[in-house]
Amino acid sequence: MTSTKSEAAAAVRIGAGLALRNQDELLGLLRPCFARTQPWLQAGKYVSALVSELPRVNGWSIARRGGDRTPDRTQRLLNHAAWDTFAAMSVVRRFAATGLEEAARRRRRGGMVIGAIDETGQEKAGAATAGVKRQYLGCAGKVANGINTVHLSYVRERAGHALIGARQWIPAGHIADPVRSLLMGLPLDLQFRTKGQLAIDVCADAYADGIRFDFTCGDEVYGSCTQLREFFEAEGQAYVLRVPSNFTLTLAAGTKMTCAQAVTALLKHQRCWEIRSAGHGSKGQRWYAWAWLATASPRHHLLIRRHLRTGDLAFHYCWVPEGQILTKTRLIRAAGLRWPVEEDFAFSKDCFGLDQCQARLYTAILRHAVLVMAALAICAITAALLKDRTDTQAPPPVRPGQPPPAEPGMIPLTIPEIKRLLAALTTRPLPQWLVIHWDAWTRRHQARSRWFHKRARLARDTEIAQLTVPSAAALLGRALRPPWRSRAAGRAG
Repeated sequence: MTSTKSEAAAAVRIGAGLALRNQDELLGLLRPCFARTQPWLQAGKYVSALVSELPRVNGWSIARRGGDRTPDRTQRLLNHAAWDTFAAMSVVRRFAATGLEEAARRRRRGGMVIGAIDETGQEKAGAATAGVKRQYLGCAGKVANGINTVHLSYVRERAGHALIGARQWIPAGHIADPVRSLLMGLPLDLQFRTKGQLAIDVCADAYADGIRFDFTCGDEVYGSCTQLREFFEAEGQAYVLRVPSNFTLTLAAGTKMTCAQAVTALLKHQRCWEIRSAGHGSKGQRWYAWAWLATASPRHHLLIRRHLRTGDLAFHYCWVPEGQILTKTRLIRAAGLRWPVEEDFAFSKDCFGLDQCQARLYTAILRHAVLVMAALAICAITAALLKDRTDTQAPPPVRPGQPPPAEPGMIPLTIPEIKRLLAALTTRPLPQWLVIHWDAWTRRHQARSRWFHKRARLARDTEIAQLTVPSAAALLGRALRPPWRSRAAGRAG
């Protein structure tokens, strides 16, 4: 037990120190993106607040935690300050890719590099936020009012992963309406882009920064986008993209059929399927049955995954350029490495408040996403670099009835743990005068807001009363009518 405590203490010291160095390094690299020093310092406060233990991430909580007297500086940083958002995203992207590559080199283990594309949403009330619309949100599991953003995740096999790109999806109606576009802060040159086209923009930015992937992966939204597939093939980028069951294939014999029809016609026998693992998950290997079909093109294939219990099918349309290795094993590995982007979304929301942004303007929402990506990159790189040094788990079991070990050890430091270490080191108690000031400021601001809400409600109630004056007069006249007259009218009726 003593050795376990000493190992834990050593891991805490090493992890906290490395995380602080990574944070200082990234903030230093971000300095040229800001026109003035004050917004850059405010961005440093913003990132520090994201890695702290704030229960809710908004302008008030970030400003209070940073020691500001009001949230004006935080709101100005997102809405109006002069800094290059896309240049900052590029800095975060290169920082994350370089750090994860260094972690892979230190571990001396080969592995593929995957670019995983996916979108995530955030529920929003009202109609004033840029991009808000009733649409299907995966975070809610239903059609709801909210916004959607397309992200790119850099996945380094056996090392780690982090978000490196983002573009918010804006409905065409918002862009076409000049008044609404102005109120939402949309750029004047913004054009409507589908989610597949936004994925092209994000990947093009990554290629411009010198980042290349062995494969790019995405779900049916991106596999169904012909323009995205053509872009990857023009760039010589191999891909493994999910497609729906009604996706049409041209097989080697020139026959055209959907994915579902191809499985029914050509993969009826059990010998056509092979059970393989899609990769190591948190609870062990993920086993599926796999099959693949050739198409009319020698570089295009259809990879089919079947769930061993339910029999559910998933279809992957694959392309590998000339000169690169094309095997079923590599395609299966690539298909199994798409899930880390979902883990990145979970960390970004649960740990760093990606979905807690209360900004409404287009630029402010994107800037919040960039700063969240910076906080995630700091913790992800630290966890990747310390993965081997902090992993003291006992060997896994080799038989079903094996008794548990006397000492199970500890899993390596995770992103949430790195965040907690940073929060413990960087959080200082606020001075008493600042606590009193924020209490008074918050209550005064809420009292002012409540007064304006009541005034708006009073105006609405007056309108309702004016619309229903005839009805109200009739009810009043009936109430003042003598009882005998009402009874007589009733008998007459």
